Amino acid sequence: MRARYLPLALFASVLCLCQSYTLRSSVSWVVSSNGVVEDADLSEEVAPALLVDSAGLWKQAYPSSSVLGDSAENPGELVKSEDDNAAQISSRLFSYRLEKVKKPASSSTPLLQETARTARYIAHYSDWGHLATISSQDKIKGLPFGNIFSVSDGPLDNSTGVIHFYLTPKDNTVSDLKSHPYASLTFSEAEGEFCRQMVYDPEDLRCARLTLTGKMVEVGPEELAFAKEAMFSRHPVMAKWPVAHKWFFMKLELIQVWLQDWIGGISVIPLEDYFKATPF
Repeated sequence: MRARYLPLALFASVLCLCQSYTLRSSVSWVVSSNGVVEDADLSEEVAPALLVDSAGLWKQAYPSSSVLGDSAENPGELVKSEDDNAAQISSRLFSYRLEKVKKPASSSTPLLQETARTARYIAHYSDWGHLATISSQDKIKGLPFGNIFSVSDGPLDNSTGVIHFYLTPKDNTVSDLKSHPYASLTFSEAEGEFCRQMVYDPEDLRCARLTLTGKMVEVGPEELAFAKEAMFSRHPVMAKWPVAHKWFFMKLELIQVWLQDWIGGISVIPLEDYFKATPF
C-alpha cells in the first residue's frame, strides 16, 4: 500500500521546497525579501508587465539601471512622479531588452503640471513627426492623408517652437497643401527614451503625445538662413539631397497646441504660453 503513495509523497516534497513561490499569473509575481508572496502594486499606474524576483530565484537578464531610469549616474532622471515602490519592484526585468537613446545632456523631462513646457520639450527634441493633410489625390480626394517628415524647431541650443520642414514639390503632401494649406503635426514621446525606459506602449496615456495644428506656409527670404540652420544642423544629410528635386523650406503657423500627457491629462495650451515656455 505504501508503494502506491510513494509518487504522491515525492510530489508533495517538491511542493514543500517551492512553497515560498506562488505563480500569480502568466505575467508577473513578486517575492519579498523574506520569501513571502505579496500583492504588489502592479497596476497600470505603476509597473505593467514586470517579472520580479527579489529572492534571486531567476537569473538577472538586464540590470535595473537600464530600466526605469534608476541608475546611479542619473537617479530618477526620467521617472515621472511614479511611486517609489516602482523602483523597488523593478529590481529584475527579463521580458525586454532596452537600448539607451542618447539625448543632449541639457535635456530633462519637464514636470507633468508644466504642460506648456512639456509641449515645447516634445516639439524641440522630436526629430520627426506625422503630418496629416486633406488629400488632393484622385482616389482619396477630400479624405485625410498622413505622411512622415523630418522636422526642426531650431538647432539643439535654440528652440523656437516653430516647426520647420524641408520639402519637395514631388511629394503628395505638398500637392495637398497647395489645395488646402492647413495641417496637423503629431509627435509622440515614444520617439525618445522615456517611454522605452518605462516600458510604456506608444498608445499608453502615460506616454505623452503632442498635436500642433496650423497653416503651412513657405519660409520667406528673411527667415531662410535660420530655416536652413534649423534643418541642416539636425538633419545633415539633407544638405546633400539632389537639387533637381527643387527642395524648399516651409513652417507651420500654429492655430492650436493639443497635448495628451498622463492619464486624463488633455490640454489645449494657449499659444502665448506655448511660445513663452522653454524646453530646457
